[in-house]
Amino acid sequence: MTQTIYKICPAALWREAERKGRFDGASVDLADGYIHFSTASQLRETAAKHFAGQAGLLLISVDAGKLGAALRWEPSRGGALFPHIYGDLPLSAVRSVTDLPLMVMVSYDAFGTMADGTSPERMAELLAQWGADVIGVNCGDGPA
Repeated sequence: MTQTIYKICPAALWREAERKGRFDGASVDLADGYIHFSTASQLRETAAKHFAGQAGLLLISVDAGKLGAALRWEPSRGGALFPHIYGDLPLSAVRSVTDLPLMVMVSYDAFGTMADGTSPERMAELLAQWGADVIGVNCGDGPA
């Protein structure tokens, strides 16, 4: 079986690519001269580092075997090899397109505020604006 690589992409940008019949990359890709991808083991850190708090994201799964010489494995974060495509992503290489949920974890102290002073009411407003799909809440007091 061919390896799958992954791209996190805003839904609007991906829908534009579908209309054009190819994906040219996000602004960071265009600036760097190649399209950034991650392996399955790199995906969580990529999401946390570059997409935290963003709603309306898609996970694009790509068959690496269909990319030929355009795919290069190059060192990036911490020296790990990351997949990069030099050129457009042909949509024929895409295995699947999946919505990514926005999952948020918040922690409150014994006085009902976050470390930065945000109240639960204000956080609820923000989470609604961000379109959070899953919300987890912890207290900062530890076990009783």
